[in-house]
Amino acid sequence: MRKYKAIIYDIDGTLLDTLKMNMIPLLKILHEEGLRDFTYETVLKYASYPGRKVLEELGIENREEVYARWVRYVNEFEEGASIYPGVVDLLKKVESMDIIQAVVSAKTYNQYRIDVVSKGLDMFMKCRVLAEDTDKHKPDPEPLLKCCELLGLKPKEVCYVGDAYSDYLASKEAHIDFFYAKWNGLHDERIIDVVELNHPLELIESII
Repeated sequence: MRKYKAIIYDIDGTLLDTLKMNMIPLLKILHEEGLRDFTYETVLKYASYPGRKVLEELGIENREEVYARWVRYVNEFEEGASIYPGVVDLLKKVESMDIIQAVVSAKTYNQYRIDVVSKGLDMFMKCRVLAEDTDKHKPDPEPLLKCCELLGLKPKEVCYVGDAYSDYLASKEAHIDFFYAKWNGLHDERIIDVVELNHPLELIESII
């Protein structure tokens, strides 16, 4: 018997490399807001934070307006998102094992269409829970629990693969096993006592 009936993935930093397309527009936003001491290197600290949390931490006023501008700049960024090496092989392998796949992310449906659907990754997903689907967002467990509800599965029957502290906290609160995707090169020392993955295909060894 398989250990899990479904695997749920985060998107940014897990399935897709969106570091530059998120951080360079953030730097532009901060400079526009008068925070000109920030450099690309210093904004990397916020790479794993949920978008609105970044603006809150930085004390930005009019956060919804600024966040909407940031999203617009991200969508206009020429390089766009790229799929991490090994991710497509992972999704194909999991599909061949008859394990359900889904995504839980704070992306909007428009961002999801641009970043995920356009790259053919959505075809692997039975379920997607995005920004518009819940009132609360990670690190709150509501999105993960919503996904379990839509799949008709219990938290113990699924696992979550993510790269951020907010992913880890949401999993913990939802009582869902968490796998730490470290193939993006970032590391958060607050994420402890979990299985660490340095390449997407390492997940296969952990779920068999």
